[in-house]
Amino acid sequence: MSARIVGVHGIGNRQPGKTPDEAAAVVGDRWTTALSRGLGQNSGVHAVVAYYAHHLATDAVQGATDPEYLSEPEQQMLLRWAAALDAPMEVAQGRLATPARASADWIARRFALDGRLVRLLVTVFCRELHRYLSDPGCRAAARDTVAETIADHHPAVVLAHSLGSVVAYEALWARPDLQVDLLVTLGSPLALPGVVFSRLDPGPSNGRGVRPPGVRRWINIADPGDVIAVPRGLTHYFDGVDADLTTPIGVFDIHKSAGYLSCPTTATALAALLGLP
Repeated sequence: MSARIVGVHGIGNRQPGKTPDEAAAVVGDRWTTALSRGLGQNSGVHAVVAYYAHHLATDAVQGATDPEYLSEPEQQMLLRWAAALDAPMEVAQGRLATPARASADWIARRFALDGRLVRLLVTVFCRELHRYLSDPGCRAAARDTVAETIADHHPAVVLAHSLGSVVAYEALWARPDLQVDLLVTLGSPLALPGVVFSRLDPGPSNGRGVRPPGVRRWINIADPGDVIAVPRGLTHYFDGVDADLTTPIGVFDIHKSAGYLSCPTTATALAALLGLP
């Protein structure tokens, strides 16, 4: 079985009560709909999504939208993230009474975003990212799921959003036999210092990461206001990035996959390879 596009979802895609196959179908339909908005309803585009969110599920219920309920390592991750966004020293070093909440609220003010949405975003991001990076079993399972989906469908394009760009990068390195014409990373935190970049597998060499060997071309797309796609410009940190593009996806689409998938920049990147007008 083949599909021309395989997607790798980001944070916040857990589908409770559904099997992994059912969840993959739900997320895949959402991605197909969003891509069709950008490429045109008659494009015939269909995305198969590698669903790995169940591997990162935690029992955390209390404080699901409040960064103060993050674990200590997760809060430290948030402080390093705020530092990468040039937060004031008292915020970045956690000197305030409620450091995690203060960091989230500073990010909201810095980017003129809704504070409640940012608190939810940072809480989910830190929990899922920390689980992925700190639990070898979960990391291997998520990476294997992505690699197996690519192997099963032989796509021309892999679209990887948010945390999914980290999982896809590592999966493609772990399986150099997987050949992909184009990797498109969307809203990627791959270069986030002290949080992601130095903890990648394989890790950077002489301060540089490298395009996975089976990937022929790599395009990175980031909204200038995306608080997770930091620092800006993957070409400063990775060799083999063919294009580093900046595009607005909408003020109300804070880091959302749908905004990236339907934007003209993504459509242009895909159209020529897929033979679309």
